[in-house]
Amino acid sequence: MVGSTVAQFALVWWLTKTTGSATVLATATLVALLPDIFLGPIAGAYVDRWNRRVVMILADGLVALAALWLAYLFWTGSLAVWHVYVVMLIRSLGGMFHWPAMSASTALMVPEEHLSRVAGLNQTVKGALNIVGAPLGALLMEVLPLHGVMLVDVGTALLAIIPLLFVLIPQPERRVEARQASIWSDVRDGFRYLMGWKGLVVLIGAAMIFKIVLTPAFSLIPLLVSDHFGGDAVQLGMTDSAAGLGLLLGGLLLGVWGGFRRKIYTTLGGMIIFGISFVALGMTPGSMFGGALVSIFVAGFTISLIDGPIMAIMQAGIAPELQGRVFTLLGSLLSMTSPIGLIVAGPISDAMGITIWYIVAGVLCGLIGVVGFFIPALVNIEQNNNGSVKKDTVAAGTTPEFEATI
Repeated sequence: MVGSTVAQFALVWWLTKTTGSATVLATATLVALLPDIFLGPIAGAYVDRWNRRVVMILADGLVALAALWLAYLFWTGSLAVWHVYVVMLIRSLGGMFHWPAMSASTALMVPEEHLSRVAGLNQTVKGALNIVGAPLGALLMEVLPLHGVMLVDVGTALLAIIPLLFVLIPQPERRVEARQASIWSDVRDGFRYLMGWKGLVVLIGAAMIFKIVLTPAFSLIPLLVSDHFGGDAVQLGMTDSAAGLGLLLGGLLLGVWGGFRRKIYTTLGGMIIFGISFVALGMTPGSMFGGALVSIFVAGFTISLIDGPIMAIMQAGIAPELQGRVFTLLGSLLSMTSPIGLIVAGPISDAMGITIWYIVAGVLCGLIGVVGFFIPALVNIEQNNNGSVKKDTVAAGTTPEFEATI
């Protein structure tokens, strides 16, 4: 993951300095989303059928081969923008299989009461990688040619694959009739399961709305740094590190604390704070880069509080043999909305500036967090799982922790 972070940093900065175009950056993000949109549910169905350890090994191997090809293109001086698009497509394909295989395996290896804490620790790892990856990427770009940076990604992929040869990854049991079913039947089962969980449907709907503006905001951060704040690769690395430090500390907090008893309260509260931080980022003058770092740090901190509990809710609530296809179906539904924002964001940002996207995304995200507290299906997402009412985790006659805090 360190190697992938370094390689991603180098590719994004190469696109930024080579083209200086928001449209190019938006297109690169769009290309990376295509596999999730069109192939995600099918990939998830295969993940539920195949050995998940083998899936992770092959996915990492595919990404390593793509990095090796990119290193050759940099070495020969023949790299073009479309080559980067192809590699981002391949990296997305690898991640499309790797992520659900890893997430579904976690639910079989971790007791339910510790899923939130493990999710918090995973956010901590991501934060540490952001802190190390971006400055390391900037440093390696100074001391190594770009093909050398890509070879670092190849080497670290091998370091990821080798331990998987020895780690025991539990496999869910599949009924005989499930093994005999077609792949399309598996996809339909995952869709029916998702639609039967009303709280999750509401959560997905809210996420689809704000991702229309949120995805462009993230993909255009390199241009925000270079055009609005007048920064270079060092400043871009600082923004990544600020977000990473926030992720790390937010993940540590979630790992120790575990969140509110109703995990969804932690997520909704995080959304509100995240929205405020993005509005502040969009309103920060170009001369106050330090203020932008603070806003990005707060955003990173709250991402841990938003994502960790959601993952824990899904890992605890979704049957292990269905997790691969349900996770990828969720990813596909969320990814479908991103191209809408990306298609519009690139040309408008080139013409009008990009700070407006951060203000709009922040306002929308904060509003969704506030409104979420008044939607019963969402507030009770953990108790009403796929049409079956679970025993309430909040004892009758007591006040939920988050409400008491307010």
